[in-house]
Amino acid sequence: MIFPRLQGNNRMLALLGSMVVGLTFTTIVIIPPFYDWFCRVTGFGGTTSVAETGADTVLDQTVKVRFDASLEQGMPWTFKPVERSMDIRIGETGLAFYEAHNPTDRPVAGTATFNVYPFSAGGYFTKIACFCFTEQVLQPGETVLMPVSFFIDPAMAENSEGQFVREILLSYTFHETPLPEVQAALDTPAADIEAAVN
Repeated sequence: MIFPRLQGNNRMLALLGSMVVGLTFTTIVIIPPFYDWFCRVTGFGGTTSVAETGADTVLDQTVKVRFDASLEQGMPWTFKPVERSMDIRIGETGLAFYEAHNPTDRPVAGTATFNVYPFSAGGYFTKIACFCFTEQVLQPGETVLMPVSFFIDPAMAENSEGQFVREILLSYTFHETPLPEVQAALDTPAADIEAAVN
């Protein structure tokens, strides 16, 4: 017996409490890494693949890739794709740029999350290099062009769902993140640093 000394309602409350703790642990600790792994392997939910080099084969079939940009509420940057769309052959390496601008008087760090639609194309949309792989820091008034290099895996043309995909939407959302420690230290006035040390 799990709770041998408890009787009646107390035993039932203890059992329910342990179930809640177990479910909370599973939801917070076990499921998110598994779900992330599952999405990366299957492309479920529009999660993209990553490769070090381009595809070995380029098909005659073309796909239109549309680019979208948005900001999390409170993120002070402006952020947009330089090109709204491009036609690309399946297997061909494409290069697209997004523009970000920090209009504030302080450095702002950001990290981009991404999605691909339709979801069935997610696992075939393969990134070689992307600004979304690392945190970006823009200085006050700074504007940058951020590249994403990608290809659509030729295996999509053989997939029962993927073969009908003629248009793909690549969408990014930038979220403000804490400044890296080195940058934060540079932006802290000397008087504040001295006060913190003493």
